[in-house]
Amino acid sequence: MNLLAIDASGIAGSVAYIKDGKLAGEYYICDKLTHSQTIMPMLEDMKTLLNINLEEVDAIAVTSGPGSFTGLRIGVTAAKALALALEVPIIGVPTLDTMAHAMVYTEYLICPIMDARRNQVYTALYKWEAQTLKRLTDHMAVDIEAYLTDLKDRGEKIIFLGDGVGVYEKRIKEELGERAVFAPSFCNLQHASILADVATKLYQEGQVEDPSLFVPIYLRKSQAEREKEERERNGC
Repeated sequence: MNLLAIDASGIAGSVAYIKDGKLAGEYYICDKLTHSQTIMPMLEDMKTLLNINLEEVDAIAVTSGPGSFTGLRIGVTAAKALALALEVPIIGVPTLDTMAHAMVYTEYLICPIMDARRNQVYTALYKWEAQTLKRLTDHMAVDIEAYLTDLKDRGEKIIFLGDGVGVYEKRIKEELGERAVFAPSFCNLQHASILADVATKLYQEGQVEDPSLFVPIYLRKSQAEREKEERERNGC
């Protein structure tokens, strides 16, 4: 199968292409440019460099959230537009699931954490069983202090990854000590190549969606929505 994958859910942005079931290329940028500046140019460059025939694409994959509200909208809008234009299905993969798959076959618990601000993180907990990654909890937006208390009670070593590590690494070490392990930088953030691999398996299982009906996962309201509700409560 042939599949295009788009990730704009966090501070890094990337696109990848699966050709005949194998990774043919990935374009990854994590710098000061916004996703509105990078995602479509990356897709165009990759299309040209790999000589991609869009008529041969079987599906479009995208990280479905949680994550940056603006980034998710950019990534999902691009994915839906492509899928609708090509008349192919879309495959949404939760961002946290994509991140966790980067930690292949470890015996440790895997804990991706994305900074949600206001002392909260987007997170879930995972563990490999044989060669299958199992999600042990729901996707959550939780207070980091309460969450670390829960993790401490588990008594196992835990690999942390995600942009939340840069914000809360010191606090994690204080709470969990040597039981806390941190992913290296090259696999700390989301990658479209991992998204593409997970999406390929979902495609083979028939887990695809109609792009016209696809919506991202936000877990909580945006800052603009929260501020609007606050103004309404205060009669402004």
